[in-house]
Amino acid sequence: MNYQQTLEYLFTRLPMYSRIGAAAYKEDLTNTITLCNAVGNPQNSFKSIHIAGTNGKGSTSHMLAAILQSAGYKTGLYTSPHLKDFRERIKIDGKEIEEDFVVEFTHRLQPLMEEIEPSFFEITVAMAFKYFKQQQIDIAVIEVGLGGRLDSTNIITPEVSVITNIGMDHMNMLGDTIEKIASEKAGIIKPNIPAVIGETTEKTKPVFIDKAATVGAPVSFASEARWVNDWAHEKHQLVATVAHHQLDSDRQTYSLDLTGIYQLKNLLTVLETVHVLKQQGWKIEEEHVKHGLAHVKKLTGLHGRWEVVHQHPTVVLDVGHNEDGVKQIVQQLEHETFHKLHIVIGMVKDKEIEKVLSLLPTHATYYFTKASIPRALPEDELASQAAKYNLHGQTFPEVNAAVQHALAHAHKDDLILVCGSVFVVGEVEI
Repeated sequence: MNYQQTLEYLFTRLPMYSRIGAAAYKEDLTNTITLCNAVGNPQNSFKSIHIAGTNGKGSTSHMLAAILQSAGYKTGLYTSPHLKDFRERIKIDGKEIEEDFVVEFTHRLQPLMEEIEPSFFEITVAMAFKYFKQQQIDIAVIEVGLGGRLDSTNIITPEVSVITNIGMDHMNMLGDTIEKIASEKAGIIKPNIPAVIGETTEKTKPVFIDKAATVGAPVSFASEARWVNDWAHEKHQLVATVAHHQLDSDRQTYSLDLTGIYQLKNLLTVLETVHVLKQQGWKIEEEHVKHGLAHVKKLTGLHGRWEVVHQHPTVVLDVGHNEDGVKQIVQQLEHETFHKLHIVIGMVKDKEIEKVLSLLPTHATYYFTKASIPRALPEDELASQAAKYNLHGQTFPEVNAAVQHALAHAHKDDLILVCGSVFVVGEVEI
């Protein structure tokens, strides 16, 4: 098989959560362990950072990778899902995995895959770990796919376990209360391994404290260590002044090329994680932190986080897709200046669609669409549900038809936002 044939095999032969949803979720680590055993347990050959959370784990992962790269470490990065190309999931110093490796790895493990029928995600995790070992990286930043405790990535022993936040998402698999979801995410906290927690609530904080105490893991809370004293948008950067709770006079200013204001929360999580890494002997200077944060997109190739891809009118792509993510988008909109607002939106069937729709502004013009995956909610169904919340517009069966229609009907001072699904954002061509 060549590269395209290999991808076709992986996408169609293996259950893929991004395409079919919960049916692809495997509730144990057996397959991942079997696959990694077959390739020499590569996860034991490199250092790592493990990152879970409902929202923000992708941005946090990329920020940390950029900082580590700036500090001179050969840095692996494993994230999901991809926007355009499968190889986005597995990178070293911002460079995507080689096509030949994808082909050879799949060919080698094809008999075992036929035997144990792993999910797409399980085979991808094993592939990433093998690639990182082969390339002799210094450290890998590993983003959890879904949950934590039973996620395929949870066979690593990291330098630090990071949980960005907890929100109501994937309840059909992780639990129907915030405490149950927090418990699943807390499953990445390992014995004697430091844990950093980003945002907490009265309901989630005790879950993390109890889990850390049970396994003897030191735990720190990012929002209790530092706070954002001030922030502003300057020259296409988000500029934030951060103060230390214990040393209020010790303030640092950071410029981020990820300009969504929700990145301020992720910034605190990243800074506390860097602090823990430095305590463990990693050589990361303040200049490395500042350089990494200012060049995340260039160093790691991150896209889709309040990403401006067109001017006059302004077109913004954001992968926010659940209740908390959309709350952050709405908050961002309150800080933007525009004449009229156009929203291109598509969602998947297994999200809490009505909760998301209830948050969106009624004054926008909507373009309801769907991504080209089986999980996608048909655009007419989305429009029908949106009408209950006084959200109105036209329907389009294809993402780029919706985007082009919005562009054709927008004034140069308008703002067009594309959101609702990673897969909708991934299909945009502009």
